[in-house]
Amino acid sequence: MDINQLIAIIKKKLLNQIEIDNILIEDKSFLHKNHPGNKQNKFHLKISLKSKELKKMNRIESNKKIYNILDEELKKSIHSLQILID
Repeated sequence: MDINQLIAIIKKKLLNQIEIDNILIEDKSFLHKNHPGNKQNKFHLKISLKSKELKKMNRIESNKKIYNILDEELKKSIHSLQILID
């Protein structure tokens, strides 16, 4: 899967299951290019989103919700995920 397909899937899944006002997903894989354990076709992503629903939760609860939604992608295509909630 290429990065654009992955970002589209992630965006669709999150928008379908969480009330989100704004979302930005960035590929940060280039920052980890020479790190040990870095694998081809495993991406490092940064998700910045604005969500009243998630903002009401504590950080652990909101991150768990996102991780549960993206479980399949985390297993197959995501090496690292940075989540910023506003």
